[in-house]
Amino acid sequence: MFLHTKWQEQWDLETDNKLHTLKPLVQPWPSLANRKADTLLTRLRIGHTRFTHLHLLFGEEPPMCSSCNCRMSVRHILLECPNFYIQRLQFFKTSSISLSNLLGITPHVQIFAFLRSINFYSQI
Repeated sequence: MFLHTKWQEQWDLETDNKLHTLKPLVQPWPSLANRKADTLLTRLRIGHTRFTHLHLLFGEEPPMCSSCNCRMSVRHILLECPNFYIQRLQFFKTSSISLSNLLGITPHVQIFAFLRSINFYSQI
């Protein structure tokens, strides 16, 4: 218990860490029944997908959003890009949603359907 408490205290200091907003508590998360879906969800949570990070293997420039002229990221794709505004409304019933609502301990039930609809699922 002492070790877990110390670990949590250290994690609480990591407020600039993008993972901290998704996982504020140091505790195991339940796995999804489907291993592929669980792997894809983990990639989304850490922000490392084939699409957003493949450039590192080839020494290329990172992918840029043609509409927003910014670097493509999981956050940009899921929350920010206006190209997917209609799909966000359709699948999440709101245009304003957080990463923790989509990818938190209980992921949004429509997350994979949304990703398929924007042709991103196969690029995770």
